[in-house]
Amino acid sequence: MGKASRTKVEVNRREKIAAQRAAAKRAEQRRRIFIAGGSILAVIIVVVAFIVIKANSSSPKPVTTSSANGPTGSALASVVAKVTSVPASVLDSVGEGGGAVTAKPTTISGSALTSGGKPEMLYIGAEYCPYCGAERWAMIVALSRFGTFTGLATVHSSSTDVDPNTPTWTFANVTYTSKYLTFKPVELTTNVPDSTAPMGYVPLQTPNAAETALESKYDGASGGAIPFIDFGNKYMISGASYDAGLLAKLSWATIATDLHNPSSPVAKAIGGTANYITAAICKLTGNQPASACTSVVQSLESQI
Repeated sequence: MGKASRTKVEVNRREKIAAQRAAAKRAEQRRRIFIAGGSILAVIIVVVAFIVIKANSSSPKPVTTSSANGPTGSALASVVAKVTSVPASVLDSVGEGGGAVTAKPTTISGSALTSGGKPEMLYIGAEYCPYCGAERWAMIVALSRFGTFTGLATVHSSSTDVDPNTPTWTFANVTYTSKYLTFKPVELTTNVPDSTAPMGYVPLQTPNAAETALESKYDGASGGAIPFIDFGNKYMISGASYDAGLLAKLSWATIATDLHNPSSPVAKAIGGTANYITAAICKLTGNQPASACTSVVQSLESQI
């Protein structure tokens, strides 16, 4: 091989080596970039996974935690049990309420209001109404002495009315069973504002023609105030029987517990009102049952 040929081969070999080194260098650069990118991606995946796991592992809101409308679940069951089982001894100790009761049932005259062969107690109110809210507590305490509620649920009165957010109950979906009387509740509206509705709140239930006529006849002088309670067309209540402001900022659980303490302001107001409601019902049932129509209750009958 001539000198010129050997020189050409050597050049080609060097160029080939240089090309291989350049290719290897580029491959190494790509590998490093890939590794770096993979590391960054792995970090991102770990961070995202951590966030997701943390969000999913956060303690969920228990069903028994009080919401704006009151307790649910086992907490609700506990409150219902306390409100519907106030001992007769506690209520007898409360008596007429020590001045906390500002209005009592009044006498009316009309054909007996009955249902299913039993005296009927008609209630017309609304969930937004703080006065209805106050009265419901006493109604539940009193009516529980004659029968059993099913489906009681808590709610609060309007947040924009007087005594806003009064903790209370709704009768919208309750069932009441008693061998002594029939209870017919009508909740006219919810507590949700609706400027297009006649009463300014979302409509809920509508009284029938006969119930509307009774309210107009006996509650007309007060302009149809609610709550309106008709005890067999013999006695009535129009408006709250005690100051609804007493319940301001109290929880359902606190009120239910205080009902069992006859010296508490809550027991005097709600228990005293319940005793007058019980007295009106006892006058309709011939003082039956004796467990409800105690001597203390019978002493209140002469006041209505």
